[in-house]
Amino acid sequence: MTAARRHSGVSAEGVVRRFGDRTVLDHLDLEIDDEELVVLLGPSGCGKSTLLRLLAGLDRPDGGRVEVPAKRAIVFQGDRLLPWQRVLRNVTVGLHGPDADQRARSALADVHLTGRERAWPKQLSGGEAQRVALARALVAEPELILLDEPFAALDAITRVRMHDLVRELRRAHHASMLLVTHDVDEAIALADRVVVMNNGRIGSDHRVTLSAADREASIAREEIRLALLADLGLASAH
Repeated sequence: MTAARRHSGVSAEGVVRRFGDRTVLDHLDLEIDDEELVVLLGPSGCGKSTLLRLLAGLDRPDGGRVEVPAKRAIVFQGDRLLPWQRVLRNVTVGLHGPDADQRARSALADVHLTGRERAWPKQLSGGEAQRVALARALVAEPELILLDEPFAALDAITRVRMHDLVRELRRAHHASMLLVTHDVDEAIALADRVVVMNNGRIGSDHRVTLSAADREASIAREEIRLALLADLGLASAH
């Protein structure tokens, strides 16, 4: 894997990942532009999380070429907070330097958690815990943020609030983002582009240029939704 500092995008070409005799990623190609938010959809077991782990540097491909920014962070479905550390210390994990606390406080402010620095993880709601996880990702000022179904366990109202927060963070931090989800509506709400993965490859690619209002309800939104459901083999699910 090559760590490329020249841009915040991603370039993956002919990527292969095998586990025993099973090929999970089969000559996959994916490009993410600087500051672009791409949502990755696909059925369970198609290789979405494997791809994220490769891009995060947590795994290595068996073939192909992957170029990613040097500074990147990943947010998982579970918040993965350390229960024996307060919120501030959870955000400063792995962070060094005399300004570590101030940087952590700034990241917590970005996710609207000012005043919760001394709370224990068990005192947080599910949405608050995921916001701490986002702050922990943001504190290193990454050029690429990888999000592996981070809102799947949240209730519907909290998910909508987290979507609003992601939009705010994009404007503030100018990072490229790759979000994995099973939720077609979430994909349309957030994405610049939605890619659908199947059989270890990217099968289709949909650019979303809708206004904020049209993402909520419009004929164009419904057309994209139906196209995505068809790509997922769920065309009758409307």
